[in-house]
Parts: sequence; structure tokens; C-alpha cells
Amino acid sequence: MNEEGKIALTNFLNLAADCLRDGHLGFREDNELIASSPVSESPAPGPAAQEPKIPLAYLVEEEAGDELEEGFPDNPADSLEAVASDVAACNACGLATTRTHTVPGEGCNHPLVMVIGEGPGADEDAQGRPFVGRAGQLLDRMLASIGLFRNQNCYIANMVKCRPPGNRDPAPDEMRACFHFLERQILLLKPKVILCAGRVAAQNLLKTDEKLNSLRGDFTEIPIGETSVPALVTYHPSFLLRNESYKRPAWEDLKLLSSRLNSLDGG
Repeated sequence: MNEEGKIALTNFLNLAADCLRDGHLGFREDNELIASSPVSESPAPGPAAQEPKIPLAYLVEEEAGDELEEGFPDNPADSLEAVASDVAACNACGLATTRTHTVPGEGCNHPLVMVIGEGPGADEDAQGRPFVGRAGQLLDRMLASIGLFRNQNCYIANMVKCRPPGNRDPAPDEMRACFHFLERQILLLKPKVILCAGRVAAQNLLKTDEKLNSLRGDFTEIPIGETSVPALVTYHPSFLLRNESYKRPAWEDLKLLSSRLNSLDGG
């Protein structure tokens, strides 16, 4: 194990120790993970999930030569680089006229989890990278609490690849114009699980108008091409920064995700 891996493992074991001692992990508004006790004002979490047991294999990137996931058709003519190039040239909706940079997504090529949010914000538009502002820093810490890291075993993207002005919700026509990019990414990445971050991503990927709280707590199969991918819904990190009491149920979502990954990996 290299030095970076040792540091990641040490951080994870410290987080696990805090969790076992104090009950669950909270997320401070300054983006620091903290151990905290259950609070009465927190809303009831979804169905109980087992405490996560993260295999060490989750701390490193899968080998590039892994076999294709069953059910995912291979398209050697396509690539993540081709998707990013097509996104950069896209003028299919009005967001192309107001963007600074397109934000196709980033992460490893063989992710365990693909995180999908709604759209880039100001920081993301300025840098051309997804989830790099305060919400993105919180997302990184949330994922790290169960042994997940961008560029190691995750890929992070959004429903739309350009920033909606004023950080408004993406319009239906904007999401329709962008969806084929997202679909191509999913088919290329072949993630084990999709994590829908927030109401907009959840409702559009699951094709429903149900409220986010009713969509949490279980996995739903999302049809993609000729296959499907299990998806789990949780709160968007920016919502958690504004609403401290929802950080405990968000931790329950993460534990459920961890349990599913352990199950898929055979324990």
C-alpha cells in the first residue's frame, strides 16, 4: 500500500472509531466530519441499514483491465473524452450562451459509485469541474466517511453540464438536451450504484414527482440503454449546509449505500 493509501485508511479508521463511540457521523457547516449523538429534532431516517464494513479494496481504484460489467454493452467508438468534447461544443439549449466553462464530470473510469447532482454552480462554472465549492467539499467528506473518493472509486457528474444562471433549477428542456451525455457516461463508466444527490436529480432519473423524503431509504433500478443501474436517493450537500438537522438521515443513506456495495462485492 502506498503512502496515500495508508493515509486514506488511517482517516477512515479514525472516522469509524468516532462513529462507534458516538453513534453516527455529522457534517459541520465548515465541512468537517464530526461524531455526534442522535438529536431529537432530526427527522426520522429511512429503513435501518447495517453499520458499514468497507473492504480495503474500496480504497483503491479498480484496475483498468477489468472485465465489462454484465448487461452493459461495449461501445469502443465512444469515450469519456469524446463526451467531454461533445459537451464543450454543445449549443442545444440556452445555457450555452451564459456558461463560462462546461462541466462534463470527473472521477475514475471504473467507479463503484456515480454521484449525480442537478447542475454546476458558480465555482464549478469557473473551474469546469463538478462539486468543487463548499457543497463539493462536504460531498467529498461524506463519501470519504464510507471509503469512497473521487478519482479512486467514484465519478461525479450532473444532470446538466452548464450552470443555470443564478443557480436556479435546470429547466426540463435543458435536462432533455443534456441527458444523452449523461446516458453515454453511465454506459461507459458502468457504475455499481448511482447516488442521486438532491430532488432534481432524483425526480428526473427516477421519472417521478414524489418528494425526496419518500424516495429515500431504498434502491430503485434506473433503465439505461439495454440494462439498469440501482440508484439511491439522498440530500444534496448544499441543502445539508443550510439544514443541519438533515445530516443525520443523510448518514443513514450513506450506511445503506455502503451495505449495498458490500453486498455487491460479496462481503
